[in-house]
Amino acid sequence: MKAIAKFDKLIILGLLLFVNGCGKEPQNDGNNYKTVKIGNKIWMAENLNVDRFRNGDLISEAKTNEEWAKAGREGKPAWCYYDNDPMNGKKYGKLYNWYAVNDKRVLAPEGWYLSTEEEFENLFRLVKNDGNALKAIGVDRTGTNSSKFSALLVGFRSYSNGFSDLGTELFLWIPASHNNKAYAFNLSYGSNIFYVSSHYKDYGFSVRCIKDYN
Repeated sequence: MKAIAKFDKLIILGLLLFVNGCGKEPQNDGNNYKTVKIGNKIWMAENLNVDRFRNGDLISEAKTNEEWAKAGREGKPAWCYYDNDPMNGKKYGKLYNWYAVNDKRVLAPEGWYLSTEEEFENLFRLVKNDGNALKAIGVDRTGTNSSKFSALLVGFRSYSNGFSDLGTELFLWIPASHNNKAYAFNLSYGSNIFYVSSHYKDYGFSVRCIKDYN
């Protein structure tokens, strides 16, 4: 893994953090997402919660470990709620395997796209390399949410061992991979580091979407 916090801090001198407060934007998927302007981008201020691709095709919900593992072996898109509890979906959004993230039918709602590694790195520079500025207040003892990004530590689903780390970790998929591994950004309890790490594609992680500010 590589720690973004180690990037040359001189890079941030020419960048401005401008947060335009939180708004809400209804989507044609039936959701009403909180949003925030940071720099020249509009970010969803909560995790994606769709159960179908942009073209209307449904994404399979995998509840059991067997269903989740089968989707991974076959390279098929799948989603779930943490602990298969719809109440967790209302608060944390859905967990997706990377095959849903990378599908040509497009996971992001119309007008949005999945945040790239470069855009996450730029986000981190804009908050001056402080991961605590991205965390919602109350998720741990250090989160300040000064960016209004409102990150929650929602945990993840592994390909074989079920659900883990609710309240201690957040992983956000990015649309990049190498061989049998894909990449995600990670925030952890009690840490201000926001870093990229590689994982098997059949893990279940959260997704954030982004769009340009016009």
